Order: sequence, then structure tokens, then C-alpha cells
Amino acid sequence: MIKRKLEIKKIHSLMEEFPVTAILGPRQCGKTTLAALLSYDYFFDLENPRDLAKFENPQLLLEDLKGLIVIDEIQRKPGLFPLLRYLVDKNKKQKYLILGSASPDLIKKSSESLAGRISYFELGGFTPLDVGKDGFRDLWMKGGFPRSFLASNYGKSGLWLENYISSFLERDIPQFGIKIPGGVLRKFWMILSAYHGQIVNYSEIGRIFGMSDMTVRRYIDILSETFTVRVLQPWHNNTKKRLVKNPKIYIRDSGIFHYFSGINNYIQLAGSPKIGFSWEGFAIEQVLRILNKNSHRIFFWKTHAGAELDLFWQDKNKNWGVEFKYNDAPTTTKSMLSAVSDLNLEHLWVIYAGKDIYRLSSKITVIPLYDFMLKFI
Repeated sequence: MIKRKLEIKKIHSLMEEFPVTAILGPRQCGKTTLAALLSYDYFFDLENPRDLAKFENPQLLLEDLKGLIVIDEIQRKPGLFPLLRYLVDKNKKQKYLILGSASPDLIKKSSESLAGRISYFELGGFTPLDVGKDGFRDLWMKGGFPRSFLASNYGKSGLWLENYISSFLERDIPQFGIKIPGGVLRKFWMILSAYHGQIVNYSEIGRIFGMSDMTVRRYIDILSETFTVRVLQPWHNNTKKRLVKNPKIYIRDSGIFHYFSGINNYIQLAGSPKIGFSWEGFAIEQVLRILNKNSHRIFFWKTHAGAELDLFWQDKNKNWGVEFKYNDAPTTTKSMLSAVSDLNLEHLWVIYAGKDIYRLSSKITVIPLYDFMLKFI
């Protein structure tokens, strides 16, 4: 079993500060397995008919319990949130760890009912720190979902991903109250994979499907809220340069991106014209897991003249940036120099797939992904 020590440490830290901690993420990303590694006192799985039946009278069930109480698949009982607020205010000997697959209104309902009492932890798939350097290539190719990564070969990984995608579209999406035919959303998801790592053109996608820009945005929002797509917004500063204003889009799991791109093994990936976009999408997800930044606090930057920065954020009143390069030995580019100057970056890291760390200037460092993640733990 891969124990995910970093995630456990972060969750323990949140539980010390808040009476309720929510672990959110896509189905099959390992939420239940991770919670089982914690020292809990009671565990209820609302997908288990017996446990679900116990919650016919939830107050009688919960009010006298003490210790850490885990409630899995809580989106099946969203009416529990007001009760949890009452219980944690009344009984200081209770703490709750709630697990939920993504739902468009799950965070909204929980935050409204448990304001000031709940913290959120977003769990994705495995990271390079979980699997080590030896598992790095398989993680990139297969993606981070535990069952996909742990499959004995690429063929079995692809078969699992196919069934996962079908289950997500046919089972999970309808459960969230989203009434969109699974076939339509699958084709939409596949089209988005062609834009992976690129600026979204809502009108172009709309013409492909014969739908309005607003419908395109709605579908993208659905996939974003269910942790399957990442929408990265552009940074607008006070520069006089004309800036790109549409967001960039990524398929969050590299295995799913490769599935939709028809890339079935590492040899095909290595020879694919999409390898640069694949590397960028894979690496950006790992970096964001380590930085632990809210999605509203991370950006990309791009001018119409061609200067760009893949990832930009602010921390401690300073500006920071990351550029992703899939080549053997990245060198300084005009775009990097422009980003450092125009954005007043404290430092720019160039994350690549090589092994060495070296400086391009006092403010630009080339660094492997694994080493960058160790640096920011």
C-alpha cells in the first residue's frame, strides 16, 4: 500500500484546527483508503445500505458519540450539514472527517452550514513523492488514480480508465443532478483534450457542437467542479502590453488525457507531438498539489506579442513563476526574461524532465519536477 504520508500530515494539521474536515476529490482517487489510515473511532459509509439506514435518525445516531467520526460519500446526505454544526458546537469531544466525491453544490452547502467550523482538503491521485523516482514514468503515463497506476501493464490501466470514464458519465454525473446525456459529455470531454494546455476558444468549441458559448462554459464548469478539468485564469497586471484574457484548460489526470488522445504506452507518448502539452499538464498538477494554493490564487500570463508564463502566483507580497519545458537542457528565452521583468518575479523556476539543477541567472533556475516538489514540502 502507498501510504501518502504528506497528505496524512496535512489532514492531521487541519483536524487540529477545525472540528470538521472535508476531503474532496473525484471518485476512486483514494479518499476512503486514506481515511482508513487515520485513527478514527467510528466510520460510516453512506454507500453501504446498512450505514445509510442508520442515518434515518442521524441525531440519535451521532449525538452521544465521542472521538473522530468519519462519514464517507456525504453527498448522499447533504441535509446532515446543519446537524453537524449543532453537534460540534454542543459536543467538543467530537470531530468529523467527511469524504465526498465532487458535486457542484457540495462545497456551497457545507460552507453555508458550517462556516468557521470546516476546512477543506482536495485530494488528487498519487504524486511523484508517493511513488518515488522509480515510479515517475508510469505515474505520468498511467495517471494518478490508484487503480490505474497500480495496474500491472498499460493495457490494464487503459481498460480501467475506460470503465472509470463510463462510470463517471453514466453514474456520477446524474447523481449530481446534471441532466446531460453521457455521450454528449464524453465527446465534449474528448474535444477539450485537444485544447489541453492551450487557450480555450469558446466559440470554436460551440461551433463544433452546435451550441452557444454559454452552454460551452456551463459544460466546462461541470467538469471543473467535478475535479476532472482545470481552468487556469489569466493574470492581468498594470502593464501596457495587450494580454490574453481567455483561460487555459487542462485535463487534470494525465492518464485520462492520454486515453482521450489515443496514447496507449510510453513509447507512443515519447513520439507524440502532444508530449510537451502532456508534460505541462502533468507537472502543473503536481506543482499545485505542493503549493497548496486555492484555484482562485493561481494564474498564467500571456501577451499578444508572445511572451508567456505557465504558472504565476503571489506569496508573502512577492511574485513567483514556473515555466514547464520538455527538453534535455532548457536555456534562457526572451519570454522568460520578459516574465521576470514585467511581473517583477522574485524567482522563476523552469521545471523539466531532466535530472540536474542549474542556474540560468540569479532569478531563473532549471530544476527537475521531483526536486522542486521536495523543495516546497
